[in-house]
Amino acid sequence: MMDYADSPLQGDLDGRGNLSRRALSDFIAWFLKVCLDQVTFMDGLFELDSLVERLKIYAERRGFRPEALYILEQALQRGALPRGEAARVSGLKERSARDLLGCLVGDGILGSETPKGPVSLRFSPDAVEVLFPSLFPEV
Repeated sequence: MMDYADSPLQGDLDGRGNLSRRALSDFIAWFLKVCLDQVTFMDGLFELDSLVERLKIYAERRGFRPEALYILEQALQRGALPRGEAARVSGLKERSARDLLGCLVGDGILGSETPKGPVSLRFSPDAVEVLFPSLFPEV
């Protein structure tokens, strides 16, 4: 299709310059169809609509407090969660929320660029098997 996009003019009304406008339009349509196909395929593998449920399963399997899901869900939705908001998000007292956050970071499901910076989701090999089961089929 890329070679076709670089085709010479196909008649007097086929674009400007020395390349075919119709061939370029056909290439663009084909390229966008391939892109859409790949996005649809990856959406099926990641199953993002049910990721919160899989985060809950992961937290339960790892033995975290039930409030851990609130922190994980906020990190997923926001992209990053300031550490100071862990108590508000989880509904726990400051000390308990800080301990829970430390456990999540220690586990590797949450991480941060700096020791006091905001936390975001991290996908370790242990987590990936639960969170994205379609990406790595069972052997």
